[in-house]
Amino acid sequence: MKAAFSIVLKVIALTIILFICFAVAGGVVGQQGSSQTPGQAGAAAVALLAVCFLNTIVLTHITLRSRWAGWQLIATVFFVFYGVMTFMSQIESAVFVTRLPSGMLPRLFLMGALIAAPFSVLAILLLGKIKADPVNTELNARLVMPASEWAWKLAVIASAYLILYFTFGYFIAWRNPAVREYYGGIDEGSFFAHMSTVLGNTFWLIPFQILRAMFWAVIALPVIRMMRVQWQETALTLGLLFAVLMNAQLLLPNAYMPAAVRMTHLIETASSNFIFGLLVGWLLTQRYEFAKVPPAQNKGAG
Repeated sequence: MKAAFSIVLKVIALTIILFICFAVAGGVVGQQGSSQTPGQAGAAAVALLAVCFLNTIVLTHITLRSRWAGWQLIATVFFVFYGVMTFMSQIESAVFVTRLPSGMLPRLFLMGALIAAPFSVLAILLLGKIKADPVNTELNARLVMPASEWAWKLAVIASAYLILYFTFGYFIAWRNPAVREYYGGIDEGSFFAHMSTVLGNTFWLIPFQILRAMFWAVIALPVIRMMRVQWQETALTLGLLFAVLMNAQLLLPNAYMPAAVRMTHLIETASSNFIFGLLVGWLLTQRYEFAKVPPAQNKGAG
């Protein structure tokens, strides 16, 4: 009970720290909303606090369940936090959100780094993971696969991402008139007619999303490798990681995307990313939970 209460207090403290990181980074890169009314500013602060709390919960979980510690864990948390929250979201913004002012996109990439870097250090310090745990005698055989298995599993990951991206994109997002109006599109009448238009007018979107699927897999690798839990929890963690860190920011009001569009995208991408994270976690960890060696040889930390 005492340990649980301590974790709750640390989550609250880290939520406040992350809130401050957002505020300071926004001030440094000039992204604070100076034209907001007091009411709008208050609502934005509450939304940001919710975003920070959700992100903190997920990052706290992967930190406490990690077999790694110290600078290795700090670098991993930064890589995952920045990779999902900033890199994966902003590379899509660069393609689809054409209404951003000149120079804003580089500032958003910088802002993400200014948030993730100090938070990663402070989180590992506050959660007591700066020093390595006692030596773990269980050999870590996760992600140890022959090249042929890597090939077909990555192919499945890419294919699954394409299916999830386009099906959820059409049936949840594109069917919403507000979304179509925002992007200047029309409802072709059916999913297959919509895909025919996509293939005919924007075929480049297919290899672009395959590339994004590979980026997702790269982000997942250190999480899979470092977690000292069963494959089911690893898969669930990746699902939450992909869904929350990528999409929680859509709770924040902004001047470039109407609320109806943001909320539709939130439902669309949070649900599809969660399923995709589950799939990646299952596919890459289920068969390789423990090293298949005699107990007498199972020595050394993973």
